[in-house]
Amino acid sequence: MVGDMAKRDLHNVLFPKQRKILTHFGEDLLLAMKRRGFTKKLLCERTGFDHKTVNKVFAGDPGVAIGTYLKVMAVLGMESNFAEMAAHDEVGIKLQNIKLLEGSK
Repeated sequence: MVGDMAKRDLHNVLFPKQRKILTHFGEDLLLAMKRRGFTKKLLCERTGFDHKTVNKVFAGDPGVAIGTYLKVMAVLGMESNFAEMAAHDEVGIKLQNIKLLEGSK
């Protein structure tokens, strides 16, 4: 049973910067909901999630499944933003450019 508890708490192990990013992400989703004039009740109805889960999303809870965040974003009409997050790979492009430039010397 102790092993199960430790496994369940692994999602809470984030560095402070990561925690801050996730908290900010949840706040951004809350603002997006409010800008659209949606209520939490409406969001719950459209996603099928309960109030507790929706509140966790807006709090940037790291224990919430990534699919839950995606479904909330879809209801807000923001699912394309989700797809763009990993596609915008500045570090990878810089690393690739360095290799390409080294090859041309």
